[in-house]
Amino acid sequence: MPTDPLADALLAVRLFALAPRQLGGITLRGGGPVRDLLIEELRTLMAGRTIRRLPANVDDERLQGGIDIAASLTAGQSVRQAGLLDEVQGGGILIVPMAERLRDAVAGKIAQAMESGSETFGLILLDDGIGPDERPPESLLERTALAVDLSAIDTLDFPAAPAEQPLSLQAVASADDGQLDTIAATALALGVHSARALLFAHAATRANAALHGRGHVGDEDLQAAARLVLAPRATQIPQVEPEAPPADEAPSPGNSDAPEQQTSGPPPEDLVLEAALAAIPPDVLALLADQKGRRNAGGSGGGRKAQSRLRGKPLGARPGTPRGGARLALVDTLRSAVPWQALRRRELSTPREDVLVRKSDLRIRRFEERSAAVTIFAVDASGSAAMARLAEAKGAVELLLAQAYVTRSEVALIAFRGEGAELLLPPTRSLTRARRALAGLPGGGGTPLAAGLHAARHLGESVAARGSTPFLVFLTDGSANIGADGFPGRAQARADAEKAARAIAASGLAAVVVDIAPRPRPDARDLAAAMAARYLPLPMADARALSAAVDAARPKGMAA
Repeated sequence: MPTDPLADALLAVRLFALAPRQLGGITLRGGGPVRDLLIEELRTLMAGRTIRRLPANVDDERLQGGIDIAASLTAGQSVRQAGLLDEVQGGGILIVPMAERLRDAVAGKIAQAMESGSETFGLILLDDGIGPDERPPESLLERTALAVDLSAIDTLDFPAAPAEQPLSLQAVASADDGQLDTIAATALALGVHSARALLFAHAATRANAALHGRGHVGDEDLQAAARLVLAPRATQIPQVEPEAPPADEAPSPGNSDAPEQQTSGPPPEDLVLEAALAAIPPDVLALLADQKGRRNAGGSGGGRKAQSRLRGKPLGARPGTPRGGARLALVDTLRSAVPWQALRRRELSTPREDVLVRKSDLRIRRFEERSAAVTIFAVDASGSAAMARLAEAKGAVELLLAQAYVTRSEVALIAFRGEGAELLLPPTRSLTRARRALAGLPGGGGTPLAAGLHAARHLGESVAARGSTPFLVFLTDGSANIGADGFPGRAQARADAEKAARAIAASGLAAVVVDIAPRPRPDARDLAAAMAARYLPLPMADARALSAAVDAARPKGMAA
């Protein structure tokens, strides 16, 4: 049952415009002119309602309201100004651009405001995420019924509106028990366990019937709800039920007297489930089948988040004095001081025109800065297979660097062979520099594993000292025959490598050991255990598979 993504996108907008309170909101994933036209259509359909756009890095006062400084100083008393959430209360619409980057604290305040009152406001989440992990906050997705993916739309030929005159939602009879059972069964098959999603799906069926001028819910309404409400929330592929025996099969002895059953096509449950599956992109279906719906909550771009006094994404101001480089939040300081002006002037018993500011009023700015992520490859360049391993590492480095400008990531490369380790590529974002440095890579000789581990740890600690987030990737089979002193000897080399691995574990550096042996052996696994790193056997990995494996192995919170 193929679906028209543009028709579904326009249908979702029209359903939301018809029943914004019951459906909560809509998520539009993907940008471009199609999304702009959909928003304009929504503005036309909801003319007369208050529509506001959430600014990037909105502060608490603009979001929730606060003291109007100018009006308060003029009036001589506190005058409150309304925030965005106040302005859209009572049936307005709040548009959230780049919703996948919205801070959890802001999302929580929006979600809380949506729960207050009988008719609050609707949400339009504009999702510009690329990967499956780049999604708007779950607290808002849970409160928006409808979701459409615009990335597959390549036409601007909008379908016409339904010919029937839309009814009010109250004029449509509620779904009967059998239809409610169908919605619940479809949700269960897709792994959707939220009661709110079931309520949204029921509301969407009634809204679709109302949009098409029908006073009762039909199968087509159930299918629309499955595509627009349940399919985007799917976390699993439905289990295939065993096929029923053919209709002309001889009846069992116990049912010899049973009357013949008349078949009239597939049951409604199958049609609704088929509609939901058809609305899920094939790559998402494959991802669900492979990962069983498990999502990585690591976020996107760069290294770990940390609070900063000087730069980064603005956070709410807090009480404090501007010392040690901290910046004074002047507007927040004045907002804190204004309510006390009348009392302070009476205490002084003298007329004053200036603003009296006390130390307790002072507010300082806070910022959230994401550090650069540095992936450090340490490659075993010894032996006959050295050139193949180095070629894999070189390709992976280039693939990771291709994303460097948008993810604030850097890549470095260390090769260990012969008697020691060599830094071939210092941390860089330059793809041209990397290609030049990696053009002629040395290979062959003994395996000084301990030297490679030491070099990677020292570079990782140096990167961390500069405020970046290092991630160590070791390409090795775990065997060693050159000790830390540069002399051959397997026993000493193994002991030195284990000691160096424990030093990495003690340093707290995140790492992964990629076992590149044709047949994985315990050596690399034991090495990973000693350094408290992830173990990843990839005996036949090419550059693309290695790059994907490194991305997947990163700890949560430092995705590149």
